[in-house]
Amino acid sequence: MVRWTSTLVAIISIAGVVAVFIAVLALAHGFQKTLVSSGSPENAIILRGGASSEYESAVYINQIKIVQDIAGVDRDKSGAPLISPEVVVIAAFTMKATGTDANAQVRGVSDNVLRVRNNIKIVKGRFLTPGLNELVVGSKASQLYSGFDLNNTVNFGGSSWVVVGIFDAGGSAFDSEIWCDANNLNQTYKRSQNVFQSATVRLTSEDVFDSFKNTISSNPQLTLSVEREIAYYAKQSENVAILIRVLGFLVTSLMAIGAIFGAINTMYSAVSARSIEIATLRALGFQARHIIISFVTESVLIALIGGVVGILLILPINNQITSTMNWQSFSMLSFSFLITPAFMLEGLLFAAVMGFLGGLFPAVRASKIAIPAALRGL
Repeated sequence: MVRWTSTLVAIISIAGVVAVFIAVLALAHGFQKTLVSSGSPENAIILRGGASSEYESAVYINQIKIVQDIAGVDRDKSGAPLISPEVVVIAAFTMKATGTDANAQVRGVSDNVLRVRNNIKIVKGRFLTPGLNELVVGSKASQLYSGFDLNNTVNFGGSSWVVVGIFDAGGSAFDSEIWCDANNLNQTYKRSQNVFQSATVRLTSEDVFDSFKNTISSNPQLTLSVEREIAYYAKQSENVAILIRVLGFLVTSLMAIGAIFGAINTMYSAVSARSIEIATLRALGFQARHIIISFVTESVLIALIGGVVGILLILPINNQITSTMNWQSFSMLSFSFLITPAFMLEGLLFAAVMGFLGGLFPAVRASKIAIPAALRGL
């Protein structure tokens, strides 16, 4: 209470560092979870052999016809294979928030895509009609871009498209996409009707994936690569998540240095003000290590208070939606900050480390105070 101003400065500086630290973790985690949740354990994605993303891939219709007859491919009640050949392009649309253009991923899908990705639900309107220039829009994309309200007409690729439905993909990356008929999208961009970027297959169970993959790999007519859909989207998230963490940790590290010096200043002030008290304790028989432990403990407790304040400051952003460029697809991706108990614990541990480093040197100095000289002040 005597040194409340310097203590408050230390608490605020540490709170700021912890808040930024947790925000960075929540940002990267939210981005990764959004992409990973796009995959289903029962789904496999097929790309051209050697392609690392859909944009590098080309899958031909004759290859798809071979794949759909492989054992392990699930079928609907009529016996039709649950496979969705898909086309992906990037188009620029105006963002509601800024009025500037941003890239969106437009996915051309087949008419049975909702049976392949059965976690996607139409929440407004209806699904698109094959062969018509109709769009169904992800719930976040409809909020992010202007003009994608139900029944609106949107122009891109030199064609006019009508928004006939809004879908909810459960917080996955598909929520940031715009879907239309694959053949119409190929036609609009003057691409071959027999070429797709990928094909997503619904398997009878996740256990048949290995045999399904081996069958494709051993077929000389197919030059395709197969991945579990979850694994594919996990890889797509890695680079951007690492970039967020690296940049965030650089900023956090610089802030942490300032917070540590703030803690050092606070504890040095405490040592100067309490030199007689420290000398008295030493004269009563307390050892130097006791003094060090006392001051380091005080510094860590101050830092932990700052850590708690930082957590309380950053908690309101939990589940708040933001968006950033997905550098794998060069399109905007909307996702939520996700703060977990583990991140809060890491924030407290980070605060404790800052408190320990900030209190260590003043504590060592306190333990070395000359007892006779300090006691003359009594």
